[in-house]
Amino acid sequence: MATLVSSSARQPDGLIPSGQLWLARPALSACVRGTIVRSTVGHVLRNEDRINRFPAAPLCSLSWWFTGRSETLVPERPGTMAGLNSPREPMPGRWVLAGPQTRPTTSYCAEPTHAMMVMFMPDALYQLTGLEPQALTDRVVDAQTLLPSDWIAMCAAVQCQADDAARLECLEDFLEPRWQICRPAQPLPTQRYVDWAAHLAQRAVLSAPGRSLRQLERRIKRWAGLPLRELRGFGKAEQAFFDAIAADTAGKSVKWADVANGAGFSDQSHLCRVTRRITGYAPQALYHGIHREEAFWVYRIWE
Repeated sequence: MATLVSSSARQPDGLIPSGQLWLARPALSACVRGTIVRSTVGHVLRNEDRINRFPAAPLCSLSWWFTGRSETLVPERPGTMAGLNSPREPMPGRWVLAGPQTRPTTSYCAEPTHAMMVMFMPDALYQLTGLEPQALTDRVVDAQTLLPSDWIAMCAAVQCQADDAARLECLEDFLEPRWQICRPAQPLPTQRYVDWAAHLAQRAVLSAPGRSLRQLERRIKRWAGLPLRELRGFGKAEQAFFDAIAADTAGKSVKWADVANGAGFSDQSHLCRVTRRITGYAPQALYHGIHREEAFWVYRIWE
């Protein structure tokens, strides 16, 4: 059964305890990176607290809404972050499937909302469904238009469960026998991005004839939706995020030059450029948002 490993009950003062991170049962650890649950039901929110900020990520996701709905906030100019006055677009379906995202995204919940997002490793979703992550990159679609019929039946069954634990158990009972059939012979037991990217590169070399750089890149992009260079960039950014959290948890001041060096960036400016591309914010601004703004709840539950 999925395990609740992080809850935003450990929030900074003034922020609501509304987000949870669940990790899948061990048999699915190479398939599902984690499940995010968010409920604002029963909480009093300011208008700006209804915004949800998500980083770019190489994962695929499948989302449900049990109460309320979300809308996508569309940036008014490329390279800027959406805000309350940005144009809004409704989600494309009752259940939403998203591919790897190369840009940060923002959503808005006008009313109290209870939602769940399951994050799949993209190569695992490809193995399970035959959907190529490359065709889903930077897309958010109605799951009912792409997923196989048995998956749609599973989505409906999850929707009907009584609570989050039962919903996750229903999902995992569906996934586990299918994953056991199609999983790689030696799946990676842990899913830090840097290790996963290295594992994909090794699989690409061993999986089929033809080992030119172009052929290997094509295989990796078909499985993951993104080129290996970008996956390695996500790995460095993730390492920097966890290193900064570790320093903060230990009561130390976060020194961005040291974080950049430890994560493998060429210098602090390189870290700033990558962080801005993935999150929309420079490292210090992101750090401030995580500690003081409700909209950054998704970052807090990974701490």
